Amino acid sequence: MKIVIVGGVAGGANVATRARRLSEEVEIVLLERGPNVSFANCGLPYHIGGEIADRKKLLVQTAEGLRQLFNIDVRELNEVIEIHRSKKCVSIRNLSSGEIYEETYDHLVLSTGATPLRPALPGIDLPGIFSLRDLADMDGIISWLDLKKAKTAVIAGGGFIGLEVAEQLHRRGLSVTVIDSNEQLLMPFDLEMSAPIAAEVREKINLILSDGVKEFTQSGDQLEVVTRKGEKLLGDIVILSIGVRPESELARVAGLELGERGCVVVDKFLQTSDPNIWAVGDSVELKHRVSGKAVNIALAGPANRGGRLIADNILGKRREFRGPLGTAIIRVFGLTAACTGLNERTCRIQDLPYKAIHLHPNSHAGYYPNAHPIALKLMFNPTSGQILGAQAVGEDGVDKRIDVLATAIAGGITVEELVDIDLCYAPPFGSAKDPVNLAGMIASNIQEELVETISWDGLSAVKGDVVLLDVRSKLERDKGMIPDSLHIPLPELRSRLNEIPKDQTVIAYCQSGQRSYNACRILLQNDVRCMNLSGAYKTWSAARIT
Repeated sequence: MKIVIVGGVAGGANVATRARRLSEEVEIVLLERGPNVSFANCGLPYHIGGEIADRKKLLVQTAEGLRQLFNIDVRELNEVIEIHRSKKCVSIRNLSSGEIYEETYDHLVLSTGATPLRPALPGIDLPGIFSLRDLADMDGIISWLDLKKAKTAVIAGGGFIGLEVAEQLHRRGLSVTVIDSNEQLLMPFDLEMSAPIAAEVREKINLILSDGVKEFTQSGDQLEVVTRKGEKLLGDIVILSIGVRPESELARVAGLELGERGCVVVDKFLQTSDPNIWAVGDSVELKHRVSGKAVNIALAGPANRGGRLIADNILGKRREFRGPLGTAIIRVFGLTAACTGLNERTCRIQDLPYKAIHLHPNSHAGYYPNAHPIALKLMFNPTSGQILGAQAVGEDGVDKRIDVLATAIAGGITVEELVDIDLCYAPPFGSAKDPVNLAGMIASNIQEELVETISWDGLSAVKGDVVLLDVRSKLERDKGMIPDSLHIPLPELRSRLNEIPKDQTVIAYCQSGQRSYNACRILLQNDVRCMNLSGAYKTWSAARIT
């Protein structure tokens, strides 16, 4: 059997090494058009900023290492230019010699990845405008920074890579501006969850939202970025981080089925529409594990796991890929943001039954030093209790909570079962009621109809006889409040019930949601219709400062 793999890095390299571990007899040819067959894409920004000092650390595996350790026929600087399905062979151009030759296959694996978007804007090809995809891009950026003795940078795009590069350029001492056409950063998050990240970014660098790039011009020794709203931004370097497109031209020309976004369509075994051709990584369309809808998720985790699975299936193990959750994480200066599953915006678009809850627990026991609040959001099906997605932002403890919730989604654990998950606890690490447990408790209370909730953005849609009730202390209220709200501190509520009209709906809020839940329970048992503001004042106020 002969396996030919087009493209290395995460997906292709994993197919090759897993296949060799399973069989010493199979012939494996790995074709990579670049000079590096396996490198750490996700580490590129951190070498630019100097956090990863040694460039060699980014080389996960070399071509020579794959040849010696795994007996793989690795051919770097060899580009596949055409697939001949009827003959089961590919045409290859040796980029060093220019020679074009053919290679037959029994199984062909496409791991062609994605390429950064470079829209046809005026001036897009001016020197000093970079994207970041591979080591050559990284080297070019560093060389330009050194050559220009760069002091200013403009980054177009406030996604994961854009913010990582912004952080690292700031670390190098540059004055950085990030511009994004969306009203928020990090689109996999909902607006109120991205708001703390935007606030953190603004403390360090210049941030422009709801405006995009119109054109690039040269202004002396600098680049001038002209925005759609007419603002002019000067930079010694410009980094484009506005998304990627799948490199699926080989598959298209070969007649393989493509999805709406131009991604290669694969089944649950990662086979394309041709049973002898498989595909993995950033160029494929997969079924989301929660929604079942087609998605393209350009992350290293699914690519690594998919590569392993393809090797298993080629060699007879017949395993299914259950689909990605899109679990992702980013550090932005002093904050960490992570997400998994569906966000609320997607739930709405796909018309899924859901409820969203917000909570603000500490990263570990509050009485132990250096406890930091975590903003946590959970989406769930209110009927079945199925967890649909989660997001978290904070200084500490974000990663492990999202990892637990991603595991819970994958395992089919319901919100009610979250209550009883037995997580490790000691004061430096967590609380007796972990944030994950608390999320389950809040969701279960909604399921059991112990309380109704309303979201921060639902307040503006409320009409009619409604009373906003602030149950915080006077000291808290003096620092900020929701306008036109009645103030009755929770300890006084029972003695002041006569001030609450029974013919109106009360929406209670505190700082994070716990005390206002207690207020709702008091009022509901005194014949007052009451709703709890999810996430309370913290979520409401955060969402308004994006």
